[in-house]
Amino acid sequence: MPVRMQMGRVAAAVLVVGAVVSGCGGPDQAGSAVIVGDTAVPLESVQTELAAALARVPAEQKQQDTGAQVARDIITKDVLHGLVQQQAAQAGVTVTDADVDAFVARQGGTQALLQNSILDEPGLREQVRDNLLAAGLGKRVVGGLQVTADLVAATSRDQAVSYAQKLAAGGAGAAELFKDPQTSQRGIVYTGATTPGVAGTVVFGTPVGDTVYFQPSPQQATWIVFKVTGKRTDARSDPAALSQISQDQLTAIGQRTLQPIADQMGIRVNPRYGVWDPIALRVVAADQVSGGVLPAAAG
Repeated sequence: MPVRMQMGRVAAAVLVVGAVVSGCGGPDQAGSAVIVGDTAVPLESVQTELAAALARVPAEQKQQDTGAQVARDIITKDVLHGLVQQQAAQAGVTVTDADVDAFVARQGGTQALLQNSILDEPGLREQVRDNLLAAGLGKRVVGGLQVTADLVAATSRDQAVSYAQKLAAGGAGAAELFKDPQTSQRGIVYTGATTPGVAGTVVFGTPVGDTVYFQPSPQQATWIVFKVTGKRTDARSDPAALSQISQDQLTAIGQRTLQPIADQMGIRVNPRYGVWDPIALRVVAADQVSGGVLPAAAG
């Protein structure tokens, strides 16, 4: 029996997003944990950082997959670090040591932040700096962001993939998906100022013409399929709404601006650690990818 959902709930479902095998893939990846464009992160450096991080995890908290998960976190951090540094430099966004000091102080100090953390102090400061840079990027762009998309709800990964293929292809097959207004809607408009939770998700990071399928929450059966049909960076926004956007939301929005760069450069993860998930913007186990992107047809 098909699950029916009011389209308002389908559109709102997008709002909830916003949270070791063997061998190398080839000779060009040998010795690398991940390659971003033409830049490689050495396998040795990740393994060294992993050993140090695991030493800070209490024995009683370690589980069978702790090492693999921490390794994926480290590689994710390295990828995002390089991307945010590059984007911030191009945009002229800077963060000083004093900015980092002030943020750490507001959070209760270094030792408070290091409690229950696998980071050391230099790693903590680097993460804070990267997050502040991302927030600066987010603050710079959020006021003008607007995305228009066609959305369809699905009840399984297989159905979502099928719908995404039809939506990407267009024509009669795509039109058929929008016959039921309870499970589909064309032309939904999201603005960064009024839906900052969405602005930090794949919806805002996807180029016009691309189609995406993803599961907003693993705890729910619903999958979302959407195609971006329009995007603006000069939309007008209410200053009052902008003032209500949190620091964490600005950070997520800034990180989401990295998605097109990551897609363009290409991110190749050593298979022993997993794969790059373009929806979550992180390294995940190969069987835990949260969705997929179908690029717009050329021409």
